Amino acid sequence: MEPQAGPLPATAESASPLRLRRVAIDTWRENVAYLHRDCAIYRAEGFQALSKVEVRANGRRILATLNVVDDGCIVEPEELGVSIDAFFQLGVDDGHPAMIAQAEPPSSIPALHRKIAGERLAREDFRAIVRDIAEHRYSKIELTAFVVATNQGELDREEVSFLTEAMAAVGDRIDWHERPVVDKHCIGGIPGNRTSMLVVPIVAAHGMLCPKTSSRAITSPAGTADTMEVLARVELPTEELSGIVREHRGCLAWGGTANLSPADDVLISVERPLSIDSPGQMVASILSKKLAAGSTHLVLDIPVGPTAKVRSMAEAQKLRKLFEFVAGRMNLTIDVVITDGRQPIGSGIGPVLEARDVMRVLENDPRAPYDLRQKALRLAGRMLEFDPDVRGGDGFAIARDILDSGRALAKMDAIIRAQGARAFDHNAPQLARLSFEVCAEADGVVVAIDNHQLARIARLAGAPKMQGSGVDLLRKLGEPVGRGEPLYRVHADYPADLEFARQASVRASGYALGTADGVPHLFVEF
Repeated sequence: MEPQAGPLPATAESASPLRLRRVAIDTWRENVAYLHRDCAIYRAEGFQALSKVEVRANGRRILATLNVVDDGCIVEPEELGVSIDAFFQLGVDDGHPAMIAQAEPPSSIPALHRKIAGERLAREDFRAIVRDIAEHRYSKIELTAFVVATNQGELDREEVSFLTEAMAAVGDRIDWHERPVVDKHCIGGIPGNRTSMLVVPIVAAHGMLCPKTSSRAITSPAGTADTMEVLARVELPTEELSGIVREHRGCLAWGGTANLSPADDVLISVERPLSIDSPGQMVASILSKKLAAGSTHLVLDIPVGPTAKVRSMAEAQKLRKLFEFVAGRMNLTIDVVITDGRQPIGSGIGPVLEARDVMRVLENDPRAPYDLRQKALRLAGRMLEFDPDVRGGDGFAIARDILDSGRALAKMDAIIRAQGARAFDHNAPQLARLSFEVCAEADGVVVAIDNHQLARIARLAGAPKMQGSGVDLLRKLGEPVGRGEPLYRVHADYPADLEFARQASVRASGYALGTADGVPHLFVEF
């Protein structure tokens, strides 16, 4: 969610107001304003396309990037159009009088230029840059320059701590008034990895405070919020969410309704299209959000595998040390766990399929994916050991007892009811109506599963937007398969989506077959 509009320094503004118009364009974390080329103010004030402007209405101000249009269907000469998020921030109705003015340039631009030149920046430089980013003073071009500069000239560990501190300081910050407040995060890249939906009820059933706010999928077939939405509402007002957490000791909600580390949301809008996820930016992004959400203790999951984000143990250890250094500077207790990232976790990829797997684990169903259960227990066990009354090494057994006894299921049911339950039966999940199977072309043993390709096929099939779409894995690493036997089943709601997924699977199934000694070595450090 974009930060709320607020007071900004006064500038010279247009002499007469224009009628505000909501332009139904999702500009993804960027405020955009639209003026018609024949608008008298556009001509008189010397505005240029892509320049930064200040929009005022009803006592509120926002900064936006200007687009100039020739089509009166978008905006007429007497109107000032704004994108969806920008309109929401102004909080007025269509047709409300609005003013537009040239925006002052960001005061942190000299610091940005020094970083582009490869210089090391100080704490105050990062504070100034992050403040301007959060206030939308940077254009997409300037944002891109900052992201690329901090990626190419990799930030040293002190710079990463300065960036993290600055990002956590901008926006809201929650104080739960108790310790420990625990959370768990995975750096991503592994489909089906829905351990949070098991860890939260286990830890909350133990009595620890675990307010889990998660993202929706952007490039993956499902995020935790997408999967939880199959079971319950996830878009909850902050006050309601806080009440649920205090009563039930946990939640599983979408974090987009909270104004936590808003600069991170803006930076992500540039990093994702560029496929840039440098270690420094990753650490600052994750830890700033956890600090802003009031977490005091964090279990961090770093999966390692041939098609994971992190490909080697050496790379994982380097990233672990960076996380530990910055977390220490921020007074955040962190336990970094290196896990198996050689293949998807669980059997399903896609919201309904992943929700099915989660509920089967919680209900101790014999069909529950063993790898999802074991990984969740190990992560929950590490989190339980943040409790000063739990001895080191005892966490796994406590977590297993909470799960096996049904206490975790009871806690999950309570959280689902509190958030607003949706009808779901994991014994007969509502899968997409169309499907096809991808079969082995020869006898052999599964020696490799490409995380990226399986995730791509699931997205082409319609996940996460179509909740019942995705990929159901029928074979995992090390399992034998005969020629013509199915490796996985693809579900889609629409013939076009099914065909896109089919073509992608024909080009590359995502599976490799060989002999048992060809299965890659397990990189794991529990």
